[in-house]
Amino acid sequence: MERDFTREQRFLKAQKRVKDIKGFYTHLTVYCLVIPFIIFINLKFVPHFHWFWFSVCGWGFGLFFHWLNTFGFNLFGFGNNWEERKIKEFMKNKN
Repeated sequence: MERDFTREQRFLKAQKRVKDIKGFYTHLTVYCLVIPFIIFINLKFVPHFHWFWFSVCGWGFGLFFHWLNTFGFNLFGFGNNWEERKIKEFMKNKN
């Protein structure tokens, strides 16, 4: 019974991970499609002031944090079980 529960937990966790990755790539695709359109509108109608940088930087900042949430924390060593690894590390270290 517990084995099935663990298998179901792993399945649900994997399903959530796939959903998160899909959400990030959807966000990235929309960014890549909309930003050139915003740049075009800006340069066509108000070429003397480049306000598109506010959209590029602001949305890019949000996209970066979405990436960080989806992939990045693992790259920096802060995965899902980093607390558990640190506790084990401190328990091994007797100081």
